[in-house]
This record gives sequence, structure tokens and C-alpha cells, in this order.
Amino acid sequence: MPTREEAPAGRPAPAYEVPAAHALLGTPLQGPYPEGHEVGDFALGCFWGAERRFWEVPGVWTTLTGFQGGFTPHPVDDEVRTGRTGHAETVRVVFDPGMVSYGELLRVFWEGHDPTQGFRQGNDLGTHVRSVVFTHSAAQHAAAERTRARYQEALTPFGYGAITTDILPAGEHPFYPASALHQQYLYRNPSGYCGLGGTGISLGAPPGPQ
Repeated sequence: MPTREEAPAGRPAPAYEVPAAHALLGTPLQGPYPEGHEVGDFALGCFWGAERRFWEVPGVWTTLTGFQGGFTPHPVDDEVRTGRTGHAETVRVVFDPGMVSYGELLRVFWEGHDPTQGFRQGNDLGTHVRSVVFTHSAAQHAAAERTRARYQEALTPFGYGAITTDILPAGEHPFYPASALHQQYLYRNPSGYCGLGGTGISLGAPPGPQ
């Protein structure tokens, strides 16, 4: 990982405009979001495929790709892919907790990639494809840590190593939306690249309120 001193200086404002609405769902990408809805941020490799995994979940109201966890303010894609900004490709998921629990979204996260690969997912290499859960509350943080431990228990008997996923507070790591090219990419390009692949090991339904 780069240090803050090694990261590009960035810019005081976004370098591009972000579409107003989700290409498939028609919902606002950056709000306003409906009262009572919650936000979860998940980094699990290339965000093209990751975003599709989440928008397919009933109860997810909108999804937005972006960059999170680095040092450079308002980065652009080319900067992030150098690894020097420190950001991870992240999907912001806005969901109705009356229809889908945060625990279910965590199940999609853990089972949607291999969280033991460090700075790699499939053919994608670099710090920008690392595994991270950015939490928005103490309850989310506890659920992420609890399910990380459960998934490690499930993976270890099959020869997988230690999970490398970080669990970090979203409030300390600003989310910067990606450009229009990267929003709902696989909806607009159905045959486009998706390097994500899970382990094939399931956690099953989350136990109790998450």
C-alpha cells in the first residue's frame, strides 16, 4: 500500500459528472435516498461485476461504483489503477432494511469473491482490487467482523488461507463516485469483462438480526 506522501495530490472537486440515475433501476445514484434506507460500501475486486451482484438483490434500491479507502481526493480511474492513490474499487449499496438485511448483503459480499487473495481477484492485480467492508455504523461493523470469522471457519477446512479483508469505518474513508463509464457497466455492456469468482463455499442464511 502507498503512503499518504506517495499518493497523487488529487483535486478539490470531481473531474467529471456522474449520471443522475441508475441505468437499470432508474433511482438516483447520489440521492436523495428514501427515509429509512441504509447504505453499505463493499470492495471485492473489479466493481463492474461486483455492482451487478448487488443490484440483482431484491431490496437494493440503488448502486453506485466508486473509489474508497485511499488518500487522493477526487481520484480518476487511471490514477487509482496505478495503485498510488490507495483506493479500492468499491460499490455503494443503498438498501431497504425492511426487504433485505445487512447480513444478507454481507453474504453476497463474502460469497461473491475470494477474500483470501490479498491484492488480487482472478486476473486483476493491485491494491485497487483488494477486499474491504466500509461500515456506516457500529452494528454494521460488528456484523462484518462476526461474518468474517464465520466465513474463515467455513473456508479453512477446504485449504484456504487467512482472509485478508479489511473492515474500516466509512466515515474515515470518503467515497468518490467513479465516472459515467463505470456506472452500471455490465448492464450497458452485458458481455463485458467480469473477473470476479467466489470460492463456492456458502455461509447460508445469516443467523438472527444482522
